Amino acid sequence: MSTFKQKSLALLLAGVLSSQLAGCGTVFYPERKGQQSGSIDPVVAIANGVGLLFFILPGVIAFAVDFNNGAIYLPGGKRAELAPNVTPDSLNEHLYASTGQRVNWQQDAVQVETLSSLSLAQQRLLQLDNQG
Repeated sequence: MSTFKQKSLALLLAGVLSSQLAGCGTVFYPERKGQQSGSIDPVVAIANGVGLLFFILPGVIAFAVDFNNGAIYLPGGKRAELAPNVTPDSLNEHLYASTGQRVNWQQDAVQVETLSSLSLAQQRLLQLDNQG
């Protein structure tokens, strides 16, 4: 194997290992450090689980770090749930309860999209925030 290929492979391996060690709740949510217990955040658990898929050691380390400092738990004892039948009216009620404002769904500027995961929803909100 040529020296270039060896160096490229070593660099790729180092990058993958570092990203897996850093890809945990401690990095995503540093404000959660110190929590003692609660419901496990599925986003953090999945991110740690990816480390188990590629290499066992980084995944085990990520889980150990997150459980040790409490970053794997949802804040304030909350539960991660997806409402089974979200309608514009039920969403409007939740928004009104949280913000005191209602959404007029008949406006031209309102876009209704169905997203398959929370991470896609967060990405879409960031895109909209950057556009506005």
